[in-house]
Amino acid sequence: MVTKEKTIGVALFFSFLLFPFVSPDTKDGFVRIGLKKIKYDQNNRVASQLYSKDSESLKKASINKYHFSDTLGSSEDTDIVALKNYMDAQYFGDIVIGTPPQKFTVIFDTGSSNLWVPSAKCHLSVACFFHAKYKASQSSTYRKNGTSAAIQYGSGAISGFFSQDNVKVGDLLVKKQDFIEATKEPGVTFVAAKFDGILGLGFQGISVGYAVPVWYNMVKQGLVKEPVFSFWLNRNPQADEGGEIVFGGVDPNHYKGKHTYVPVTHKGYWQFDMGDVLIDGKETGYCGKGCSAIADSGTSLLTGPTTVITMINHAIGASGVVSMECKAVVEQYGPTIMDMLSSGVQPKKTCSQIGLCTFDGTHGVSTRIKSVVDESSRISSGLGDAMCSTCEMTVSWMQHQLMQNQTRDLILTYVNELCDRLPSPTGQSGVDCGMISSMPNVSFTIGGKVFTLPAEQYILKVGEGQGAQCISGFTAMDIPPPRGPLWILGDIFMGYYHTVFDHGNARVGFARAA
Repeated sequence: MVTKEKTIGVALFFSFLLFPFVSPDTKDGFVRIGLKKIKYDQNNRVASQLYSKDSESLKKASINKYHFSDTLGSSEDTDIVALKNYMDAQYFGDIVIGTPPQKFTVIFDTGSSNLWVPSAKCHLSVACFFHAKYKASQSSTYRKNGTSAAIQYGSGAISGFFSQDNVKVGDLLVKKQDFIEATKEPGVTFVAAKFDGILGLGFQGISVGYAVPVWYNMVKQGLVKEPVFSFWLNRNPQADEGGEIVFGGVDPNHYKGKHTYVPVTHKGYWQFDMGDVLIDGKETGYCGKGCSAIADSGTSLLTGPTTVITMINHAIGASGVVSMECKAVVEQYGPTIMDMLSSGVQPKKTCSQIGLCTFDGTHGVSTRIKSVVDESSRISSGLGDAMCSTCEMTVSWMQHQLMQNQTRDLILTYVNELCDRLPSPTGQSGVDCGMISSMPNVSFTIGGKVFTLPAEQYILKVGEGQGAQCISGFTAMDIPPPRGPLWILGDIFMGYYHTVFDHGNARVGFARAA
């Protein structure tokens, strides 16, 4: 969570007023917290701010966020927390902290490991005025800690200090839980967010301050029989029910068939190995030798390497920002790159041989020399980075086309079209809402099985009627080796595929959601 870039997902058209009620289901023994949804009141003071002239820039910058057996757990040993779907961009639920209980709405985030909520001592951040704040003085079970803490996001940061109190999630009372009281929430991101804080469900290794996560204490305190939790996300934004997270087991009504499990390869995030990505059933070849992926409930969209995301956006007709560096590389070096690839030069060495990168033994790196002398040298260095990364993308695209025996002219035309489809600086690309039915499937190979997403699942529609906007659910983020290439499978993927997080066996499972 410290190094992962996150941008908290926010849609601007509805608000959810939460009316919690707890009722046991006698059929399965689960305790369910129901949430209801009401349209936003246009006359509301906050609504008027969100619809101001400044809201357009906020909307553009805030669509996405960013850092097991089928019978595990009997009904008596599980607890369910209902999640609320905010226009397919946010899923959140309620918890309470302290004695007497203070209610907070949180995102249950498998991509981080800390629990944080706004503090009553948050006086200078605008976001704190629009969200519930924890009042330590009003809780008889509060214990002072005071250690400072900060979490950095791609769109901002929160900072504050650690405190300890009892935390109740559903019917599970976690005692003496360390959490962060946020005293600073700078920027506009958290102002418009429909949640108060975040409850991390990742591994302790990425926990700020190495604080014991809430989930760890659930297991340690014997609140769940099996160290397993699972997510069912309802992708229908019109439905009253946003989804459920089940602690201690798996609800068989949430999925179809059997789960495919893959081992966790790096205990920080829920990270695992992934095979190739397919567009309309055809392999891209980018992850043919393997990539890493993270199942992240706190990320709204689906993030991957720019090279493949651009290929996907081209296939679905998404339009981004034209990259002049990209077209410059194609024009100046395109024919040479094709000749080198055709002659047998290794793709990973091609850009270094034409002088745009330096080969470090595994992949190309920028030829730039670090300098802090003046501004011009920093600008030059930035251009060097861009040319190197653009060259490597061009090599990958051309190699893919050569493997399909395409002609020289067709390859150059195709690669120039891909330059036009490079994602915008905000990472988003728009599509024609009327073309969704004709867009290709995009598939991911996990555990030897192909998991396919139809266009109806990977396109995010904001608004209705003629004013509706459709956004590609694929956004680019490049993480270099050895940690990358890395994919982040967010709510778009987890909404279509029910996801099981088997902490006891360190594995993740996917099955078609019911």
